[in-house]
Parts: sequence; structure tokens; C-alpha cells
Amino acid sequence: MDKKKIHDFAVKARRELIESVELKLTQVGITRDGVKEKLPTSTAEIAFYVPNDTEGVSGRDTSRRVSLVQRLQTAAAKDDWHTAYDNLVEEASYTWFNRIIALRFMEVNHYLPSRVAVLSSEEGRAEPDILAHALEIEDDLGGFSDEQRDLIQHAQETQEPAAMDNAYRLLFLKQANALNANLPHLFEKTTDAFQLLFTPSYQNGVIKELVTEVPRDDFDVEKEGQVEIIGWLYQYYNEEPHDQVVNINGGPVKTD
Repeated sequence: MDKKKIHDFAVKARRELIESVELKLTQVGITRDGVKEKLPTSTAEIAFYVPNDTEGVSGRDTSRRVSLVQRLQTAAAKDDWHTAYDNLVEEASYTWFNRIIALRFMEVNHYLPSRVAVLSSEEGRAEPDILAHALEIEDDLGGFSDEQRDLIQHAQETQEPAAMDNAYRLLFLKQANALNANLPHLFEKTTDAFQLLFTPSYQNGVIKELVTEVPRDDFDVEKEGQVEIIGWLYQYYNEEPHDQVVNINGGPVKTD
């Protein structure tokens, strides 16, 4: 087990997830300084909070945004907005890190109910196997609506990058939600607001880096060291906040 690779990945993953969550919050008009009003370019169906944004907030994401704002306002009433915001960002980042690591451990060891890899390919594909076998494992993923099935079929037939990305985001979240039945404390239903704060991608970012930078054997229960891998990942993920708490440069440690 190469602990340096594990360390470098975990530290980088935390920074990237925090940056990603903060970017998503900005896109929905929530910043460390408060909540923004909709831009004049908004319509009855889509709300825009950032100039030149082409996606906006619509559908279920509208209620998820409301939930995030209410959550922050409740927390800020007890403390302050900056603290509430920072805590939300940290929690959302850590939540998705937990789920990604669990999915990697489960797929390597064939613990997923479908036995189909979610983050990688065991069949030599450029994309995760779940994209190719989605319709075959529909029952394991909780079923699809007609719209979702069409989206998946379109991605499989055309292989268009945008379609593949949309299908992967759907399937990743479907798998995370489906695992709530097996591991309810780890995979809480992501129909909550946190679903708005993470956009899974197999082409770049934390998922890609986990698969390519941390050896697969480090997760394999049949190989030496697998018992330690999750512990090391969590320890290194928390290294920077830990150093802030113990204040390695000296001085008083804040109560919180």
C-alpha cells in the first residue's frame, strides 16, 4: 500500500469537493455573504442567479435550493451566517467523499447488489460499466421513469459526451439512493438538498482521480492492507482541518 498516493488523493479530494460545492452554491445564488435574488433574466420555470448561466435552477432543484436556504438560516440563527455556510460546505463535501469511497470499496469487492461497477470499468471500457448495463440492472437501481429510460438509451446509442454525462449523473445518484436499503446511515436518500451540490463525473475530478491514482488492490479484501484503506483515507482527508484544530503553529485552540 502506497500511503503517499492515498494521502495525496485524499487531501486533494477534500479541496476539490469543497471547491465544487461552493461553485454549485454560487450558481444557485447562495454565497458566504448571503442569499442572492433572482436575476431579471429568470422566467416562471427557470431561475438564474449568475450572469451568463445557461442552466439555472428549475424543477425539483428549486425546492432543494429552498431547503438549503432554510437550513442555513436556521443554523445562522444559532451562530452566524459565515459559520453556517462553512459547516454546510464541509458536511456536503464529506458526505459525498464518504459515498464515493464506499462505492469504490463495494465495486472492487463485488459487494454491490448488481455486481456492476459504478465508478470504473472491469470490462475495459472508457466509461464506467453502469452506463453500459443500466437497463439490465434497472431493478437494482429502483426503476426508471420513461424519461429516464429514454435518456439512458439515447446516451448508449449515440455516445454523445453530454448525453453520457447526463446519464451518468442520473445513474450515480440512482445507485446511491438504492443503497439506502442496504446501508441507510451511509447512503441517506439523496433526494435531499445535498443532491444539488454534487455533479458526479467519471471523466475528471474526484471519481476519476480515485480510480486512476489509488491502486485497485488497496481496496481488495483479498489483498494485504484492505482493512486499513478506508481508515487512512479518512485520516488524510481530515488532515488539514485537524491541523487547524490542534493549531500546529501555536496559540489558543478555539472552542468550536
